[in-house]
Amino acid sequence: MYASPALRRARLAGILLGLGLGGFVDGIALHQIVHWHNMLSARVPPTDMAAMRLNMAADGWFHAGTWLLVFAGVLLLWSAGRMHGERLPPVRYLLGLLVGGWGAFNLVEAVIDHHLLELHHVRDLPVHVPLYDYLFLAVGGVGFLLLGRLLTRGAVRNRGF
Repeated sequence: MYASPALRRARLAGILLGLGLGGFVDGIALHQIVHWHNMLSARVPPTDMAAMRLNMAADGWFHAGTWLLVFAGVLLLWSAGRMHGERLPPVRYLLGLLVGGWGAFNLVEAVIDHHLLELHHVRDLPVHVPLYDYLFLAVGGVGFLLLGRLLTRGAVRNRGF
């Protein structure tokens, strides 16, 4: 099925926005609000000020990266919306892309940071709880990807895109 240029841009924008916003949820909720981990907390436990500074700097770089994803997504979405003679897909489609992008973020971040590099885990502080890592992969990764797919399925085809 051929996708119009506006649809291709909107699709990429939704995925980038989902990746970035998913990263913000992770950083804000798990790093800053509930203090379950920092970017490097499995490698550099924040037990003194020097380790806390290093973890906060790593968290800052993480947030800078997620901000860049959101910024790129907003620019692409703006660009798609300004294409002449093209309609954007319905909101359900965008929500599906956002949830799917968030799931992709969770899946990739969990596999790389939690399992391969062991930089941190979902729950490092005060102790590592492995069950949270596997639930995060299953629900926040695979589950969100499937939910995103469910929301986007048929949303474009049924609207004449």
